Amino acid sequence: MEVFTLYAGQGDLAAVRAGNEAIIVDAHMPASDDVTPPQVEESLDVFLTGRHTRGLVLTGLDKDHACPVGVELILTRYSPDWVMYPTYYKDTATAEEVFAIIERHVKRRAGTARPLTRHSVRIDKSGGRFLTGLADLFTFEFFAPHIDDMDCSNNCSIVMKITGMDATGFGYLVTGDTETGAWDRINARFGDLLSAPVMSAPHHGATSGCNAATTVRVDPDTVLISAGVDNAYGHPDTSAVRVYAAVARAVYSTNQVPGGTCLFTRRVGDSYDTRLVDHYPSVAAA
Repeated sequence: MEVFTLYAGQGDLAAVRAGNEAIIVDAHMPASDDVTPPQVEESLDVFLTGRHTRGLVLTGLDKDHACPVGVELILTRYSPDWVMYPTYYKDTATAEEVFAIIERHVKRRAGTARPLTRHSVRIDKSGGRFLTGLADLFTFEFFAPHIDDMDCSNNCSIVMKITGMDATGFGYLVTGDTETGAWDRINARFGDLLSAPVMSAPHHGATSGCNAATTVRVDPDTVLISAGVDNAYGHPDTSAVRVYAAVARAVYSTNQVPGGTCLFTRRVGDSYDTRLVDHYPSVAAA
């Protein structure tokens, strides 16, 4: 199993592969000078070569997670079996466009050997933590959103542990933009079940998503932060990085070097290794 956190500017896009299967998490496409959509597309192509893309998980419906251009690209180019998103109403032009794209692809593939299935999810309606039948080489353990926490779009984010079932599999906790108040309630519901050796930092490493008790419960070896170079929000926040570094052996961010970097994470024996990698060179930025 490997996790590829792509540098996509100020937004989230990652892919996970195990054996011949892959999952894509989020769909941000950059609109910046330091990385272009063709670079992201080429790098994703290389990582997913020879893999069956089982699903696309949209942790939220804000544009930095569910960019219409990215959703269209992924559904067209990789033809996942399913698309998953949180159950809530997001009254924005972006969300409306994303749902129109999904509906169009559902209709396009209806009656074919590989129809596109939609999964709208909320933990208090799911009947249990584990979502089954989605892949052969991954398990999906589901923690959020919960109706009691959904006081803003960030707290409607999907929180899920994706675990590879191949020989080098491990747990990868996907966190979306979940904020600290919602984490308090998630901690109370699930406690140490949140434990995972690799964790994506909530909300691009913002203080608003950094919950110290959550970090202790997850007890990650490695924390991965997706944030844009010179972004307007100052992500990741220094105080949040300190919290993660106090628990994790290693903390990496896609904006830790000039121009940004992708992060390639895997298990090596009993430890974990993350390499900083450039986007695929054949489409390097001019």
